[in-house]
Amino acid sequence: MKIAVCVKQVPDTWAEKKLRSDDSRLDREAADGVLNELDEYAVEQALQITEAVGGEVVIVTMGPERAGETLRKAISMGADAGIHLVDDNLAGSDAIATSAVLAKALEGRGFDLILFGSESTDARMSVIPAMIAERLDLPQVTFAQKVDVSGTTLTAERVTDYGYDVLTTELPAVVSVVEKINEPRYPSFKGIMAAKKKPVEILTVSDLGLETSVVGAAAAWSAVADFAARPPKAAGVVVTDEGDGGTKIAEYLTSQKFI
Repeated sequence: MKIAVCVKQVPDTWAEKKLRSDDSRLDREAADGVLNELDEYAVEQALQITEAVGGEVVIVTMGPERAGETLRKAISMGADAGIHLVDDNLAGSDAIATSAVLAKALEGRGFDLILFGSESTDARMSVIPAMIAERLDLPQVTFAQKVDVSGTTLTAERVTDYGYDVLTTELPAVVSVVEKINEPRYPSFKGIMAAKKKPVEILTVSDLGLETSVVGAAAAWSAVADFAARPPKAAGVVVTDEGDGGTKIAEYLTSQKFI
């Protein structure tokens, strides 16, 4: 079983995020870059599958040179190798261009399963898995809370508003998983040290056979037209209890239409 897991480096979830004034894009230098936490569930699921049936796990990421740190972090969980798509021409790529680049990197490599987290915490779009499946002409199962592989058949529980659906498909396939699926392991010291020596293939846009005109900010189908800083938090209302505190709170809540 050969599994690819696509991960992304994102600004620290707990950091204050802001857009750049020059091009209205997310300022990724304003916060530490970390492995998208929702992708950790996909890495863990891939490792659990290969531990059960055998195989290898390859981590794939697209991003600047510093995204290599995130790639190594994912590999240190127990993966076997990595692919890093790094090229200055990729800066500002939207979901359409990103999916084109990832699909080119994935095709023809014999992956039986391509795993994703449910979404990235910086964009919250959840569209890349479906786009990859379409470009590679593969079946897709999104938002899976349970995945079982038996031979060439994959069975998954797909989360829905009313519970979950049970879906079955033949491999190869594209699957995105939700955080309910498992508890990601922490990289061990041995895994961290081993990750430094595991092979990572570095690829550029030209290596993939793509034209630079189809990627980057200039080729994006969407852009931020304008933005404004979040207004400062308004001062709260102080209620002094002089025996009528309960009445004052009730009057305030009524004026705000909370009750």
